[in-house]
Amino acid sequence: MDDIYAYSTPEIVSKMGEQFRMYRMALGMTLSDVAEQSGLSLMTVQRFENGVNKDISMSTLIRLLRSIHRLDDLQLILPPIPESPYFSPSTKPIKRVRHKHG
Repeated sequence: MDDIYAYSTPEIVSKMGEQFRMYRMALGMTLSDVAEQSGLSLMTVQRFENGVNKDISMSTLIRLLRSIHRLDDLQLILPPIPESPYFSPSTKPIKRVRHKHG
């Protein structure tokens, strides 16, 4: 996906389904394998891969990623926020400096 912002939400879901299919096939898994391991119906997995299902729930995505052993990739979606020096317990609180006018 070149510029992800150029795609609509359904297009992104469709592209994710295509990418998912490539992972599944690289692992030598069948649609039935994924359905069984994820607890989803065969039709749900098939519709996701074929781009028919343009909107999936987060729980469905998690189940699908778990089935192909890519659950760790969820951390890439919302990585931990770097620690801010302004809120670090090891530093003294930063005080606002007020300048006198006049």
